Amino acid sequence: MIVVTGAAGFIGSCLTSYLNQSGYDNLVLVDDFSDSKKVYNLTGKKYLHKVHREQFADWLKNHPDTIQYIFHLGARTDTTEPDYEIFRKLNLDYSKGIWEYCIENNIPLVYASSAATYGNGEHGYKDDEQVIPQLHPLNPYGVSKNEFDIWALEQKRQPPFWAGLKFFNVYGPNEYHKGRMASVIFHAYQQIKDRGYIKLFRSHNPRYKDGEQLRDFVYVMDVLQVCIWLMENRPESGIYNLGTGKARSFNDLANAIFSKLNLAGKIEYIDTPEDIREKYQYFTEADMSKLKMAGYDKSFFTLEEGIADYLKYYLEQASNY
Repeated sequence: MIVVTGAAGFIGSCLTSYLNQSGYDNLVLVDDFSDSKKVYNLTGKKYLHKVHREQFADWLKNHPDTIQYIFHLGARTDTTEPDYEIFRKLNLDYSKGIWEYCIENNIPLVYASSAATYGNGEHGYKDDEQVIPQLHPLNPYGVSKNEFDIWALEQKRQPPFWAGLKFFNVYGPNEYHKGRMASVIFHAYQQIKDRGYIKLFRSHNPRYKDGEQLRDFVYVMDVLQVCIWLMENRPESGIYNLGTGKARSFNDLANAIFSKLNLAGKIEYIDTPEDIREKYQYFTEADMSKLKMAGYDKSFFTLEEGIADYLKYYLEQASNY
């Protein structure tokens, strides 16, 4: 069986669907399934078991020798949450328990790290494992992800294969429940439908004009392909960036949405909320050379291609994946 934690969430539910389409339905889905907003993310999915995340450790003890692979995507992902103890419990300690189980039972592991670990990017955006202990994330979420990366790299005992994926700005279907944490693309589309224009954050950094903040936006379909490729090919274990390798501006993003909807662009710039202003990343761009050198040779969706697919097949149809 294949385990997917965070299975009712954005990337986890998409991975569940992608695994089904790739011929895998022997799945164990792990999450807190009480959130009614996530119910539709699992509609039509094929799986063997649903296990609440609080009961997962006990479930594993009662099902020895049945798990072939674990995708650990479950995490607290709210970058505005100030209480580090929440992240320590859900992102650090919980992940350590899964790591130890994978060692004891010889199970390969792919887990979700984050580009939030890079902070302001003073050390660049290269997934160099020697640099990871020097990174300075800007919020408790990023700190928790970086601390687990550091811990994993320090371990002498490791799963037979493992990969930590530093997700950059992932967008796509099944993120509808995320509220404030949903992608800018999702919010921009809703704003156009509701108001006819897009609100973007004004720049509070003199090096960037309004809307010219740069991020590496990666379509979730690319993330899924990389996950499956890692499972089926098992390159060298380690931590890998997962973006497109090409930073794009928020203005580019807005204009791509307007173009796809055949509308004239109309953008309003608003102040970045004060609770995130000092911790705001103005530039991210994944160095993707490590994954490519490991053998991954598929091309990634451009921002325009990803937005076109997301709008046509999901947002415009109010459809899940």
